[in-house]
Amino acid sequence: MSETLAHIVDDDEAIRDALAWLFETRGVACRSWSSGEAFLSEWQADWRGCIVLDIRMGGMSGLACFDALRQKDCQLPIIFLTGHGDVPMAVSAIKNGAFDFVEKPFNDNDLVDIVVNALDADARSQQIKATRENVIAQLAQLTAREREVMDQILAGKFNKVIADELSISMRTVEVHRARVFEKMGVRSAVELAQQLSSTGLMPGQAED
Repeated sequence: MSETLAHIVDDDEAIRDALAWLFETRGVACRSWSSGEAFLSEWQADWRGCIVLDIRMGGMSGLACFDALRQKDCQLPIIFLTGHGDVPMAVSAIKNGAFDFVEKPFNDNDLVDIVVNALDADARSQQIKATRENVIAQLAQLTAREREVMDQILAGKFNKVIADELSISMRTVEVHRARVFEKMGVRSAVELAQQLSSTGLMPGQAED
């Protein structure tokens, strides 16, 4: 897993240095980039953390860099640094998926708080992704019949009803039910529903 960093992208060396010092004093690991082009040339899909991006830069603008990152399916939270006249653009960027923006001159503590929130948001996103991938792997272990029984369980049906609808014995339903719970690592239908719902994998969405 890549190191978690706050990536500072700004063409003003003085601002880059000031932000790097500020973040490091608050225990936030960071790396600086002098342009959007430089950042994009080295960006890796497994990078973790957030991006602090100046909206106005020489060469590629922050908005153009933001668009390019989205085209690369970059999911890192992006915080824009803006001048007063750039606020409408920053608000528009938030509607398009940016995390937040901070207007210059900014309050140091406010900026660091937003960066820390962005880092936390990225960590949560990664945890959800890892959990979802684990659930998908668990689902892949189920047989076709176990998947059928699971869907009926999630629909709230009793064993007898499931047995009738699938033309199998209640004992067979009980065996499949137990195997589903074991393979999915849950103890009840409620836990199973919560597990699939929290990862967006309820019946109809589940992946093989």
